[in-house]
Amino acid sequence: MATHRLSTLKAPLILGILMMMSFDFLIMSVSARHLLETPLPHVPEELPKPEIPTLPKPELPPLPKVELPPLPHLPPLEKPKVPELPKPELPKLPELPKVPNFDHSKVPEVPTIPKFDLPKLAEVSDHLPKPELPKLPELPSVPKPELPKLPELPNIPKPELPKLPELPPLPKPVLPTLPKDIPFPSFNPPHTTTTSP
Repeated sequence: MATHRLSTLKAPLILGILMMMSFDFLIMSVSARHLLETPLPHVPEELPKPEIPTLPKPELPPLPKVELPPLPHLPPLEKPKVPELPKPELPKLPELPKVPNFDHSKVPEVPTIPKFDLPKLAEVSDHLPKPELPKLPELPSVPKPELPKLPELPNIPKPELPKLPELPPLPKPVLPTLPKDIPFPSFNPPHTTTTSP
């Protein structure tokens, strides 16, 4: 009963959606046909060139000539004489004392360090005493503790799940077909091909 009620409720909704989609499709097709069949404006191949009017050249009046007065004649200037300054006498620099020559014969000779003939390490290593290392103390053996055994889990029988009930197949809803003789309203302006003469 519930499935039958759901099918009866869904049928008008689906019918309304299909009708809205069909109206939208028809409107889109009519508007596309209107755009495709509208003639484009005729554009000439060569556009007329606009003529620019020539303006007359303005004639400027001549400027008046201004006569400047002549420059006055100035006498030549005398060159100034630089006075001669007296040259001061600087004092003489003091004489530095002379360093006496160092006599290298009086320097004592540095004694040379004698070279020691040391024996090679491989020859000496055999004669060196080898120290005995102390032995490590022996650790007492600790008995291993016995771990308790894990408890055995009992075998629980698996519960048998009940089988799902078999549902009867739902009837397929039959969509009503629209009659072909119904005129659809057009929201676009009438076209030249569709209007009656």
